[in-house]
Amino acid sequence: MQKLEVSGANKLKGQINISGSKNASLPILAATLLSDKKVYLNNLPKVKDIETMINLLKSLGSITKFNKKNLIIDNYKQNKKFASYNLVKTMRAGILVLGPLLAKFGNAKVSLPGGCAIGTRPVDIHLKSLSKLGVKYKIIQGYVHATAPKGLIGSKIHFSKISVGATENLIIASTLAKGTTVLNNCAIEPEVKDLVNFLIKMGCNLKWVAKRSLKIVGVNQINETSYSVMFDRIEAGTYLIAAAVTEGNLKIKNVIPKIIQTEINILKKIGMKINTKKNEIHIIGNKKIKNINIKTSPYPGFPTDLQAQIMVLLCKGNKKSLIKEDIFENRFMHVAELNRMGAKISIKANKALVEGNTKFAAAELMATDLRASVSLILAALTTKGKSVINRIYHLDRGYENIEKKLKKVGAKIRRVN
Repeated sequence: MQKLEVSGANKLKGQINISGSKNASLPILAATLLSDKKVYLNNLPKVKDIETMINLLKSLGSITKFNKKNLIIDNYKQNKKFASYNLVKTMRAGILVLGPLLAKFGNAKVSLPGGCAIGTRPVDIHLKSLSKLGVKYKIIQGYVHATAPKGLIGSKIHFSKISVGATENLIIASTLAKGTTVLNNCAIEPEVKDLVNFLIKMGCNLKWVAKRSLKIVGVNQINETSYSVMFDRIEAGTYLIAAAVTEGNLKIKNVIPKIIQTEINILKKIGMKINTKKNEIHIIGNKKIKNINIKTSPYPGFPTDLQAQIMVLLCKGNKKSLIKEDIFENRFMHVAELNRMGAKISIKANKALVEGNTKFAAAELMATDLRASVSLILAALTTKGKSVINRIYHLDRGYENIEKKLKKVGAKIRRVN
């Protein structure tokens, strides 16, 4: 099994180009199932979750090939409606094929998803909402057996809580439903907006009618489409924090700064010097890191996917900081490993109290999930010795060429078998 060796105490300097968004690419890939025509996708990140989703599409009958930077997807022979556990077990986004398969064929059998062990992530919001479009379903031996006897029929749906996955699944399903669907209390993450923009380009009829309300009028025909996926805002945020934690000087390229304004504002409050241009963020780290209280919340709040990374930075703060995790109930699994490196973090329910003034010490470490993995790298980048991070397959699910990108800006990091 592969590991990462990180020898720290180098200030990161230079520039990092941000890859396409994993969390935007996955629903867009699922939505390509709606089409019988060719779809050309650009700026997909080279990460394991994308490879898994492409394999899932192939198992459903999609023909895929890479041409230079584009992935070309052709569904003229796509007719399978069964998404196997073997393909969905490593990735929660697998459930997103349920919406397009029901829209296209009126029935589907899709495995309940796997992914990171950071909470239950129930799909009940997806299923209850789909039932309002006329879907009947049963869960048998870990599979959702779903049918829409009269096809999908437009409806007014209010999500019981804000859910990115359920919003995406219902948006995709509603595009081919008969009549009009109005979705209320939608997630409005940039990745959801990217999916909507992609569907509009395909010829679907979608319009935001209020901040969290989307009106969708079903269509009969989908266009041949070419689309470039947005940048990965979590990757961008991770490298901004890497610069902050190492007192570095980095230019983060291929981004839209206003999309991550919340994160930029928080880093400024903590003491970082940040300047933005049209597609670039320049960050200079500061030896003095101020304490702050943060809570994770749906966009435009602070993202749960950056909670582990910001915690590493706050460990080096001058006083105590408090982090409240309001999205997932089991997302502090990195804390035990950070404490082994010398951090003083205590957990009470969904709150983490971070003592500050930590000098991290090198250690052998175990990654538990995608974002926890990268938080351990950030901590290791600040130590004097060599840290070894095990189970980095989590990391490969969501970060493209992370050790190459970090090496280029001065990190001492290498992958070993």
